[in-house]
Amino acid sequence: MSAAASVPMNMATKYGSDLRNFLRIDRPRPFPVATDSLRLKSILTVKNGNTESPETKPRSARGFGGIETWVFDLDNTLYPHHLNLWQQVDQRIRDYIVDFLHIGQDEAFRLQKDYYRRYGTTMRGLMEEHGLEPDQFLEIVHQIDHSPLTPNPALAAAIAALPGRKLILTNGTRRHAEAVMRRLEIDAHFEDIFDIKAAELEPKPRPVVYERFLARHRVDPERAVIFEDLARNLEVPHALGMITVLVVPKGTGVVLREEWELAGRDAPHVDYVTDDLAEFLRGIAAARGN
Repeated sequence: MSAAASVPMNMATKYGSDLRNFLRIDRPRPFPVATDSLRLKSILTVKNGNTESPETKPRSARGFGGIETWVFDLDNTLYPHHLNLWQQVDQRIRDYIVDFLHIGQDEAFRLQKDYYRRYGTTMRGLMEEHGLEPDQFLEIVHQIDHSPLTPNPALAAAIAALPGRKLILTNGTRRHAEAVMRRLEIDAHFEDIFDIKAAELEPKPRPVVYERFLARHRVDPERAVIFEDLARNLEVPHALGMITVLVVPKGTGVVLREEWELAGRDAPHVDYVTDDLAEFLRGIAAARGN
């Protein structure tokens, strides 16, 4: 089968030849033991005879038995959405735009959300549309109060129980990621952080970000899983062979996010959905016998 035939046409059209060249089209995708998925159903609820759940929902028969590398997004993935910690960064970005472009808050808000959706980060939009120098921007917008975050021993134990490597892949900065991880007391369990600077200021979901991440850390995508809070950031990893897990807000918290950010849990590139990351990871460890 040719490379062009191996890449779904919608992906090839959307992301271009760099994705086609990066995909390992000559290797069959392994399917680790399916019993992992079956055991995870123990934390599902049953409704009208069908397995459904707002907590954890398996999308495929692929299990976690062959996973060697565990990749985690940072914000709104490793801590609950309802803390709205990212809203501090969000407001600081808006204030920066007001000063940088000499416009009002309303117009700054419109540009911020437009660039975020179209470019992956607001910063990238400002760089490409207005020639922004990113270093000062990154320093200023991440100067936030991390005190809403508290230690999460359940999450720490669940991550520690996973066999293999654990890595952070974030559109934020290393400094911000380290602050978050220290507050959660999970930093000891991670090998490294791949941040926006490591990605050469390119944001997820651009394919080159995943290419650089996988190459730098020598990750086999077919033996890796990625946890993310944005479904669009899982499309390329899924095409590369990674198992994908979408982390969504719990139904009871107030979440200040755009509608499109909360969409995608039914997308074909989302293998699993959970609103309780620690419980989901415990289920994986139990299925593997750890």
